[in-house]
Amino acid sequence: MTDNVRKATRIVIRRNGEYLVGKVYIQPELRWSWSIYDAWRTKSLEKARKVARATGGTMVLFNPVLNRERVI
Repeated sequence: MTDNVRKATRIVIRRNGEYLVGKVYIQPELRWSWSIYDAWRTKSLEKARKVARATGGTMVLFNPVLNRERVI
Protein backbone atom coordinates (compact mmCIF):
# COMPACT_ATOMS: atom_id res chain seq x y z
CA MET A 1 0.00 0.00 0.00
CA THR A 2 2.85 2.40 0.77
CA ASP A 3 4.14 2.12 -2.80
CA ASN A 4 0.72 3.04 -4.19
CA VAL A 5 0.61 6.16 -2.01
CA ARG A 6 4.10 7.18 -3.13
CA LYS A 7 3.19 6.69 -6.78
CA ALA A 8 0.34 9.19 -6.40
CA THR A 9 2.71 12.02 -5.40
CA ARG A 10 3.11 14.72 -8.06
CA ILE A 11 4.62 18.19 -8.37
CA VAL A 12 2.33 21.21 -8.78
CA ILE A 13 3.07 24.94 -9.12
CA ARG A 14 1.78 27.45 -6.55
CA ARG A 15 1.85 31.24 -6.73
CA ASN A 16 0.06 33.70 -4.42
CA GLY A 17 -1.99 30.91 -2.84
CA GLU A 18 -3.29 29.66 -6.19
CA TYR A 19 -2.31 26.62 -8.23
CA LEU A 20 -1.48 26.54 -11.93
CA VAL A 21 -4.14 24.73 -13.95
CA GLY A 22 -2.78 25.41 -17.42
CA LYS A 23 -2.77 27.81 -20.32
CA VAL A 24 -5.95 29.29 -21.78
CA TYR A 25 -6.49 27.97 -25.30
CA ILE A 26 -5.38 30.45 -28.03
CA GLN A 27 -4.72 33.25 -25.52
CA PRO A 28 -1.38 33.84 -23.77
CA GLU A 29 -3.02 33.79 -20.30
CA LEU A 30 -2.47 31.24 -17.57
CA ARG A 31 -5.36 29.75 -15.63
CA TRP A 32 -5.05 29.52 -11.84
CA SER A 33 -7.31 27.84 -9.27
CA TRP A 34 -7.73 27.97 -5.51
CA SER A 35 -8.05 24.17 -5.43
CA ILE A 36 -4.92 22.05 -5.53
CA TYR A 37 -7.00 19.22 -7.00
CA ASP A 38 -7.50 21.28 -10.20
CA ALA A 39 -3.76 21.86 -10.58
CA TRP A 40 -1.57 20.70 -13.44
CA ARG A 41 0.53 17.80 -12.12
CA THR A 42 3.79 16.26 -13.26
CA LYS A 43 6.30 13.73 -12.00
CA SER A 44 9.13 15.36 -13.96
CA LEU A 45 11.24 17.59 -11.72
CA GLU A 46 12.83 19.24 -14.76
CA LYS A 47 9.47 20.17 -16.33
CA ALA A 48 8.27 21.54 -13.00
CA ARG A 49 11.42 23.68 -12.64
CA LYS A 50 10.96 25.18 -16.11
CA VAL A 51 7.30 25.98 -15.49
CA ALA A 52 8.01 27.40 -12.03
CA ARG A 53 10.71 29.71 -13.41
CA ALA A 54 8.49 30.84 -16.29
CA THR A 55 5.48 31.57 -14.06
CA GLY A 56 7.28 32.85 -10.97
CA GLY A 57 5.75 30.11 -8.84
CA THR A 58 7.09 27.58 -6.38
CA MET A 59 7.16 23.81 -6.72
CA VAL A 60 5.01 21.85 -4.29
CA LEU A 61 4.89 18.09 -3.77
CA PHE A 62 1.23 17.02 -3.61
CA ASN A 63 -0.25 13.67 -2.69
CA PRO A 64 -4.01 13.54 -3.36
CA VAL A 65 -4.41 10.22 -1.54
CA LEU A 66 -3.16 11.66 1.76
CA ASN A 67 -4.21 15.26 0.98
CA ARG A 68 -0.74 16.50 1.87
CA GLU A 69 1.47 19.13 0.27
CA ARG A 70 5.05 20.15 0.89
CA VAL A 71 7.11 22.92 -0.69
CA ILE A 72 10.23 21.64 -2.44
